[in-house]
Amino acid sequence: MSLIKALATISSMTLLSRVLGFVRDAVIARVFGAGLMTDAFFVAFKIPNLLRRLFAEGAFSQAFVPILAEYKNRRGESAARDLVDHVSALLTIALVMVTALGVLAAPVIIAISAPGFTATPEKFALTVDLLRIVFPYILFIALTALAGGILNTWSRFAAPAFTPVLLNLSFIGFALLAAPYFDPPIKALAWAVFVGGALQLAFQLPFLSRIGMLPRFRPDFGDEGVRRVLKQMAPALFGVSVGQISLLINNIFASFLVTGSVTWLYFADRLMEFPAGMLGVALGTVLLPSLSRHHAEKSPQTYSALLDWGLRLTLLLAVPAAVALALLAVPLITTLFHYGAFTATDVINTRHATVAYSIGLVGLIAVKVLAPGFYAQQDIRTPVKIAVITLVVTQLLNLLFIWELRHAGLALAISLGACLNAGLLLRGLRRRAIFTPLPGWGGFVLKLALAVYVMGTVLWLLSGSTTSWLSAGALERVGRLALLVLIGGGVYFASLWILGFRVRDFARRD
Repeated sequence: MSLIKALATISSMTLLSRVLGFVRDAVIARVFGAGLMTDAFFVAFKIPNLLRRLFAEGAFSQAFVPILAEYKNRRGESAARDLVDHVSALLTIALVMVTALGVLAAPVIIAISAPGFTATPEKFALTVDLLRIVFPYILFIALTALAGGILNTWSRFAAPAFTPVLLNLSFIGFALLAAPYFDPPIKALAWAVFVGGALQLAFQLPFLSRIGMLPRFRPDFGDEGVRRVLKQMAPALFGVSVGQISLLINNIFASFLVTGSVTWLYFADRLMEFPAGMLGVALGTVLLPSLSRHHAEKSPQTYSALLDWGLRLTLLLAVPAAVALALLAVPLITTLFHYGAFTATDVINTRHATVAYSIGLVGLIAVKVLAPGFYAQQDIRTPVKIAVITLVVTQLLNLLFIWELRHAGLALAISLGACLNAGLLLRGLRRRAIFTPLPGWGGFVLKLALAVYVMGTVLWLLSGSTTSWLSAGALERVGRLALLVLIGGGVYFASLWILGFRVRDFARRD
């Protein structure tokens, strides 16, 4: 299997999803703007979305995939099928209970996650109503993550990567067509989440059937594999998703700031997630099954080389993305969101958060590469220790920055925390001799820095003033932004080529 081909497949599907995600956000910004209703929805959606990342895509995937890969490679597909049946049954039972509890306890959850909303009874009541509609999303999406983990272990990457497209299509359809039929209209977005989650799960079932891994409901709480997955999940629930916990705590802080702060942070986070998803999620998806297999086969040199390959690709693509995100914040925000109820003030405030987020983009993506280096070896303890340190430092930074920088200070704290997390993970891998860098890193970093500098200079000279973007029409913004992206990308990759980089240097088969 070509890892570059697999990465390209996942990245292209992720690109489609992210583009539709921006269409979704542009539609939401145009229809609803930034205010009480959108603050209520984004807080409500943040809860099941956090559980998705924390539980489904975070702790569960990191605990389940390495053990499933071990069963498949050492015990055969029959044993792997039994593991899938037993784990999926237990997961379904747990999710039904969690969903029921979440719906019943919605007022308590909102009071804890957004305490500032209690001062405005209308906002608090609306957020509770929205949470009750969207909470079943965690049931659908966790089972979707289970299906995706199985398909990725069998090297079927395309279907799981395409699945998020369905949620974005649901958002766009409900916002444009159904909003007038709801009272208040924002409830259309909550039902879009519910329907989108169900569609994502249904889409993957035929692909599981094709590889003979469609789960059967066969609970077996005493199964050895189930016990191992549960043992790995308990600490991973916290360790693998510290960034998401920080985002939730940020919501608590932001709920005390001026109305619109939650929404500004949301749109800035969406911009940051575009490159993070295109590269970080794709690399993590490709690396975890491969690393797990090489650990099962006891191939430490290949294991280390895979991590080296992932880190080089991270820097090669994440560093220019971070610089471009900061320099093109206003062009991006005005082109995507500055329509209808989304005002110039919203643009400026979203830009502040976007620039702050860009500082931590490389760290955020690097964590997606480095954390699997531990989880593939079924080492949960080390990342948990690092996560505790990172979370504490991030919250101290929140307290330090919020007074002067307001919502942008919360974004900056997340960024610096991500960099700290990545640095500590890297140090841990080096100390345990799990990762030994291959030769050539010095020249690689020097050439990369030069290419990024050239690209950044060109973008800074060509980007234009904030006023020109705020006053431009929609088509002009789209055209100017597309030209900037093409020129910036062209200059960067041309500089890399002149400096001696070639695509074949990063080709790798596994």
